[in-house]
Formats: sequence, C-alpha cells, structure tokens
Amino acid sequence: MKKSHWFRLVIGLLAAAMFVAACGDSDDAAGGEAPDCGVNEIDGDLAMFNWAEYIDEEQLQAFADEFGISYTYDSYDSNEAMQPIVSAGNSGYDVIVPSDYMVSVMISAGSLMPLNFDAIPNAVNLSEDFSGLYFDPDGEYSLPYQWGTTGIGVNMAVVGTDFPRSWGLIFDPAISGEFDGKIQLLNDPRETLGAALHYLGYSNNTTSEDELHEARDLVKATASRLAAFNTDSADEFITSGETVIAHGYSGDMFVQYLETDNPDDYIYFVPEEGGTRWIDNFSIAHDAPHPCTAHTFINWMWGAEQGAALTNWNYYSTPNTAAVPLLDEDLLAFVNDPAVLAGGVDSLEALRDTGDFETKYSDAFVEAKS
Repeated sequence: MKKSHWFRLVIGLLAAAMFVAACGDSDDAAGGEAPDCGVNEIDGDLAMFNWAEYIDEEQLQAFADEFGISYTYDSYDSNEAMQPIVSAGNSGYDVIVPSDYMVSVMISAGSLMPLNFDAIPNAVNLSEDFSGLYFDPDGEYSLPYQWGTTGIGVNMAVVGTDFPRSWGLIFDPAISGEFDGKIQLLNDPRETLGAALHYLGYSNNTTSEDELHEARDLVKATASRLAAFNTDSADEFITSGETVIAHGYSGDMFVQYLETDNPDDYIYFVPEEGGTRWIDNFSIAHDAPHPCTAHTFINWMWGAEQGAALTNWNYYSTPNTAAVPLLDEDLLAFVNDPAVLAGGVDSLEALRDTGDFETKYSDAFVEAKS
C-alpha cells in the first residue's frame, strides 16, 4: 500500500472518530506566560516524565549529544499517577506527556506552561485534523505526540481463534473462565473502568454514579481472575506466557508481537462494544526548570526524521504529516487492518475530562482493586 494512501485512510478514520472542534470542556488556565525562548535555545539539561517504553532512549541520547546536554527520563503508568506529582510543583520535570482529557484537567489547574510556538517552528507539520481539539481548543498548552487505541491482545496459540471480539473475553467467566489467572487489566482508572463501561453499554465518560458503580463491581468481580492489574508490562506478559488475554495499548502490543518468533500467534483488537481512542501530547510543566530546552526538544522531535523515528520505534500513529512518508510498511499494515476495530470506527470514544467526577473514577478503581 502506498504511504500517501495510508495517510488518507488514517486521517479519514481519525476525522470520523475525532473529538474535533472546541467543545467547551476545558476551562481557562490559571496563569503563566509562554517563556521567551529562541529556536534551538538551551537553558539546561532535559528532564522528561513520560509513559514507560514510549520513546527510544537512544533518541533522547541523540538529542542530548546534539545539544551538548544530558537528560533524565522517568516514567508513570497512568495520567492519575503523573498529574499530582507535576501539579504539586517542584517536580523538576520539563517535558511531560499527558493524554487528551488530562491536558484539560491540568490546564484548568494551571499545571501546564503555555507554549511559545515561535520556538517550535516544526509545529507546522501538525495535521489540520489535530487542531481545535476539545481538550486544548486553541492549542496553547499542548502539541500532539502520538495517538492510538486501547483494546485486547490474545495469544491465539493458547486461546484459539474461535472467541468473541468482545470485552466479555475479560469480564465474562462463561467465555474465558478456563484462562483464569492468565488475564490482565491495565492499572489505570479511566481505561479499565472505561472498558467495563463499554462492555455494559455505557459511555466511558459517564457521570452517572449508578453506571460507574456497576462498572466498579464488574471489575471487582473480575479481580480474582486476573494475573495482575499492570500497565507497564502488559505486552511483555502476553508474549512471555504469563498471560494469554491482555488489556493494553495498540502500539505496545504490536511491537511486542513483532519481537517474537511467531507474531501470527497473536492478535490485537478493539472489542465490538467499543474502546478508547486517545491522543497523548507534549506539554511542559508549569514550573519547568528548563523551559527553553523543553521547547527545543519538542521542536526537534517534530522534525520529519525524528517524528518518524519515534513512531517507527513505538508503533503508534503520528499526527506529524512530514513523518508519514518515512514510516515502516509493517506499521502501515497494522494500522490499516480492519480487524483491529471490531466495532468499526464509530465504536471508538475519547476519554474526556469529567470535572469533579474524576475523583469518583479514582475512588471506584481503588475499591474495585481492593
């Protein structure tokens, strides 16, 4: 398949499922001004706080070498784990990577620094389909990093091929009871409760306490059947045999499959009831100690070569138009496989900021795991 055709397909899929246009979910930020940084200006070392295994550290080292600095890289396994650390202040982090709804939460809390786009000229590579996003309508505080979906990975060498493309594969013991102890769910309040909500026929953004409690009780009933609630190693668990049914992220699953001797034994799909389609974003902590280095890093990553290197390493999808012609054919085939979306494009749903209800998700998840 020609890459230009793939790009049209991806953007078409995205536009159909996108939460495009300002929907008014994000409040005005509390404060701060964009720093006065020049292109390629460095004001110290880089401290990055990101999801685990989401960037090749050789790429970070290449940036550090090019600009004569060092870097540190720490990881988190959920937005809810990252947010309080950054929002409390004095975290020491420069660049962070919050997901869509968490950008909105952090803007409202004044936890993000406005970006100076004069210092990020490569932002012109951003696809128009990623502008006017609900969580940052004017694009003042974030620049998309990667996007993808959340679904289920299956080891078909063990489970077979005759199973429903449904969240029931995790939540219904009548379907998967024989694999108890070999099933995993993400250690993430919104994603895991969202999966249960989709299975129950509800939105993963519900603000109904009754619906949330139903999802909580479903996850709680499933907990004893799990190998783990785990985010960082979900992909590794399934290829090592520790699990055979795994809740995880599209790129994580696919790149892990490719590293095995028998990648055709594994499948990833978003269940027919629907699942999460997310955008993760470059942002800068409100009190970043090295804001100019942060801007320079984001600009560097938004060049065509570095943008493609990021996507070819983690196998997610890129919002960077200049990177598209440089993407691997294996990645293009995976993204275009219609079997990935069992319920079709319209079944995808973005996680949104539910305001004060966010704490109810966190509390319900703690109760479900207990």
